[in-house]
Amino acid sequence: MAGNSQRRNRRTSNKKGATVGSGGQRRRGLEGKGPTPKAEDRKKHKKNRIATAKARQAATRRPAPRRGGSKGTSEMVVGRNPVFEALRDGVPATTLYVQQYIDNDERVREALQLAGERGNINLMEAPRAELDRMTNGLNHQGLVLQVPPYEYAEPQDLTAAAYDNGEDPLIVALDGVTDPRNLGAIVRSTSAFGGHGVVVPERRAAGMTAGAWKSSAGTAARTPVSRVTNLTRALEAYKKEGLTIVGLAADGEHTVEELEQIAGPVVIVIGSEGKGLGRLVGETCDYRVRISMPGGAESLNAGVAAGIVLYEAARRRA
Repeated sequence: MAGNSQRRNRRTSNKKGATVGSGGQRRRGLEGKGPTPKAEDRKKHKKNRIATAKARQAATRRPAPRRGGSKGTSEMVVGRNPVFEALRDGVPATTLYVQQYIDNDERVREALQLAGERGNINLMEAPRAELDRMTNGLNHQGLVLQVPPYEYAEPQDLTAAAYDNGEDPLIVALDGVTDPRNLGAIVRSTSAFGGHGVVVPERRAAGMTAGAWKSSAGTAARTPVSRVTNLTRALEAYKKEGLTIVGLAADGEHTVEELEQIAGPVVIVIGSEGKGLGRLVGETCDYRVRISMPGGAESLNAGVAAGIVLYEAARRRA
């Protein structure tokens, strides 16, 4: 009956009480969830979007090549040890990206110290997601180093530098050498024995990457490398300037020790260890020489072979 408040379990108020058997859900809901993340680390926050945009903009920025240089793309060195070694070995770099809230171990501290000592490397903090995008998901360990495109010289710059110093040009040209470490070693030998530069073709050949810089042990900073579209045409142009083109081949008609022309203006052409000189390049050479190997080895690493020939050229010039 309406108004009968004596009925059992009849609600007499609109207020709700505690839910029976809630299992402490209300109590757990009141517990803290830890410190609030920084604004830069919250995906939908304005500061996070700004930090991500800055990192993306810096990653896509391309330094302008110098006169005579061919346009290239920046290279990324990723990982704590590779980044530290690249900085230690003098590899040129524009930006060091550091992940937000990275574990600050010894390698990270050393990399940051080396970058700071250079004075010309930008330090950028970026979210992990942005570093993942920049490196296509590689295991960057929170450190990414941006290496600018190498500034290649023109072929005639190498001979001009030699004549400016009152010297006969000593140039090394590489045909089909695809290992950047070999290229770096050859640049190092060219510098050590007074050479005036190295010429490499654009296609099917190693370029001046971070690996080549490391192998050159810093000598790439003072020994120019020229990149040409067609190596045969570049050699023919050197011929017109009065340089002798000497190709290194296992079946050469002369030994390096016999060839007197190696003491004058010369281009030493070195092919790959497997295929040697290409047909057109071989036909362009004025002489084909071989290295005497009494031990009976069939071939030498391109970097080792270049060092031997350059030493002989430097000895004769002295």
